[in-house]
Parts: sequence; structure tokens; C-alpha cells
Amino acid sequence: MTTAVVVGSGPNGLAAAIQLARAGVEVHVIEGADKIGGGTRSSEYIVDRLIHDDCSAFHPTALASPFFRELDRDFSLADHGLTWLWPEIDLVHPLDDGTAGVLWRDINRTAEGLGVDGKKWLSVFGYLSENFDELVQDVFQPIVHLPKHPLMLARFGSGALLPATGFARLFKTPQARALFGGVAAHMFGSLNAPLSSAVGLMLGAGAHAHGWPVAQGGSGSIATALASILRSLGGTIETGNWVTNYSQLAGYDIVMLDLAPDAAARLLDGRQPDRIARAYRKYRYGPAAYKVDYAVRGDSDGSVVPWTNPHARKAGTLHLAGTMPEIAAIERRSVRGQMPGKPFILLGQQFLADPSRSVGDIHPVWSYAHVPHGYSGDVTESITRQIERFAPGFRDRIVGTHVRSVPQMEAYNPNYVGGDISAGANTARQIIARPRFGLNPYATGVPGVFLCSSATPPGGGVHGMGGYNAARAALKSRN
Repeated sequence: MTTAVVVGSGPNGLAAAIQLARAGVEVHVIEGADKIGGGTRSSEYIVDRLIHDDCSAFHPTALASPFFRELDRDFSLADHGLTWLWPEIDLVHPLDDGTAGVLWRDINRTAEGLGVDGKKWLSVFGYLSENFDELVQDVFQPIVHLPKHPLMLARFGSGALLPATGFARLFKTPQARALFGGVAAHMFGSLNAPLSSAVGLMLGAGAHAHGWPVAQGGSGSIATALASILRSLGGTIETGNWVTNYSQLAGYDIVMLDLAPDAAARLLDGRQPDRIARAYRKYRYGPAAYKVDYAVRGDSDGSVVPWTNPHARKAGTLHLAGTMPEIAAIERRSVRGQMPGKPFILLGQQFLADPSRSVGDIHPVWSYAHVPHGYSGDVTESITRQIERFAPGFRDRIVGTHVRSVPQMEAYNPNYVGGDISAGANTARQIIARPRFGLNPYATGVPGVFLCSSATPPGGGVHGMGGYNAARAALKSRN
């Protein structure tokens, strides 16, 4: 029987393991941490039974992922402990005057709320959201492939090629521009750069196609479900064992590395062709995430965070940064290694969709700021002030906090080099070709060894497609 080992148990590592096991391969997963999941872990930081997501929190691409769709069809994810839940409103981007850009799953309701920009929003996202599942079949592949839907891909590409700052000018109101800009900022890069609209278009269309759901019981439920499916296929998982020498992987026919490229190059220790090893060593990483989790006591009126904008009180996700020019300036400073005075904040109220995460009147509020790569400073107060900017009185409701600084983020998951949770800078070059140019971006140049992390196409996000695609490449190489 063919045997395989997977180093790393993030969503991509587990996806690779499952695909290999489904093909009849005997699979063993090795995880260095004591708990599986990589970015899809959940913990009780501040109050017993109060559940906080360690990193990933909202999963707009998981519902459309061919990998997750196949699993749900063939195994039923709910039977293995994964149930998706949706907030009433997917996303709100508040502004200082109390107004906000509001993203509902219902595109018509979103358009109605955007007033004069409603028709333009429909023209941008209507076709993409209606055909999102077909679009994903091409976008979630390596750049070099035969498109299944070439006309649709071309239509997406015509907008995706533009800088997000330029694309936002299609809208007239500050609310619509900020709403698009905040979604585009998920790329962790300069919004003035070519291709920086791609993430905004994908996540916006995904919101209208599937919403921005959370996993019941915490994002750790995703890893638990994947592990359960893998074990049902005969796969095994080992935790608490850091792989530091390639000799630890001897004897396996297939080796899958759910690792950052530089870590993979160190592990392979000169076994790669020089040109590939050089590309791995030169792979660039982007800005970092500085994370603060809050335990917040709800008010007697039922509200938790006292947002000025009423829609924000019903939103699963909030972007806190102000107008589109502010967002662009903040992201530009982060990319240049300069700490913004008012950082871009991504804030989560997962408890609105999943009350099981709360304990009585205490609720978990999740947040992180975009900061420069490798930043060593303390950003906790800046994050709290940015929340207070749009929710005066928030500070008074805080019961406790848990901070994960940039160095602590990398210690938590070594794939987050310099605190980069996207596993690579989203420059135009690396959006097109990551971790390197090549017909098979998953091949490491060492026979039987493949890279399957978020540093491979299609990049970051909990969709499992890096592992899914890498496993298919590994199986094809043995035919």
C-alpha cells in the first residue's frame, strides 16, 4: 500500500490527508502543537467556557470550496461535528458620522441600503455572486490551467486587475467605497497595487452567494470535523511532535508539507534543485496581525458592544478604519513597515450567530489589527481606542482581555512568519504565482514531496484547496 505523511494539521494539511486517504493511501499526520488545526483552533482564554477563535473566524470561501462541498456531499460535515451558522448581517463598516456601509447576504437589500450606489453594487456583484460556485472552480486553481468557465473568469479578471483604490471610485458614496475597501483590505497589502481588487471582489461576491458564516462551537470545530473524517478513512494523527529533520519522514512514499516555504526549504536541507530552493528562500511575507480578544459584559438592553450605528449591533463582522482614503493610507503604512496611529481593525461578534460561545451575560469579542511585518510593539490600546471610536463606552464593558502580539502569533503557528497570517505577501507577483512560477506550484523539486500550505494556490483562507490541489498533484505523479 502507498503510504503518506502530512506535516502540519491546518485545514490544508488535513485536506491533503483526506484526499490521499480517499484514494486508498495510508496516511499519517504529524502536528507539532498539542492541538490540531493551525489557524482553525478555538480556546477559552479569559473566562471558563467563553469560546474565542484563535485565528480564523469567518468562512465565506468554505461554503463554495469544492473540497468542502465534496466532503459535505459524501460524509455530511454535520455528522462529524461541523455546523455553519450565520449572523443577521454579514458585515458592517461604520463611519464617524454614525452611518455605515452594510453588507447583507441578500444583495438587493445591500443595494437598497447603499442608495445611489445600489445599482452599481448590483452590476459589480450580481453576476459574480450568482455564478460564484462556477467562478471558484477556476479561481481556486493554479494560474496555469485550462479554465472551465473562461468568459466568467475573464469578466472577474477585468475588475480584479485594478487597484482597489481605483475600483472604489466606481461608487459615489463614502459608505459604498469604504465597504468595498474594507473587504479588499483582507489581502493585507497595498490597495494602490494592481490586483488588489481581487480579494474584495471574491469576498464580496462570496458574501452574497453564501454569507460569512461561523462554525458552531468555534472554528476548532472545522479541524475536529476534518480529523474525524480522516480517521473514518483509516488515517492517523500525532500531535506534540515537531518535525525538524527530514530523516523523521523516511520510509513514506508521499510527503506533504503544510509549511511556509522557508521552513520547507530548511527541512529539505539542500535536496531541492537550486532554482526552487532559491525561490523558497526569497518568498516574501506580508504585514502581520496583532490580536486582542475581549470578554465583554452585555448591557441590560441586550446590546453588547455599544456601536453608534444600529446595524453594527447585528453584524457578525465589522471593519473599523473609516473612509476609503483612510483605509488605503493605513494599509500603505503597514506594507512600508510603519505602524499606523489608527490601525485597520477586523472585529468579530461570532456570538450573535452562535450564542453557545457566551457565558451568561459575558460575550467573546474577537479582533485583530493590521500591523507591520515583525512588529514588536504593543498595539492593544490602539485597538481598544479604534473600537471606542465607533462604539463609545466599549471600554467600560470589558471584563478581561487576551493579547497575542506579533511575536506570539508566530510562536503560536510558525507558518505565520513575522505574524503574517496570510502565509505570504499578496503582491501582484505572488497572487499570480505562489510560492514560485511553475506548471506545478505544489512540487518542491524533491520526488514525492509536495508543498500544501496557504503559500500555494489559491492562497490564504479556510477552504482546504491548497491541500486538495496538492494531494491531487501527488496522486497524479504516481500514475
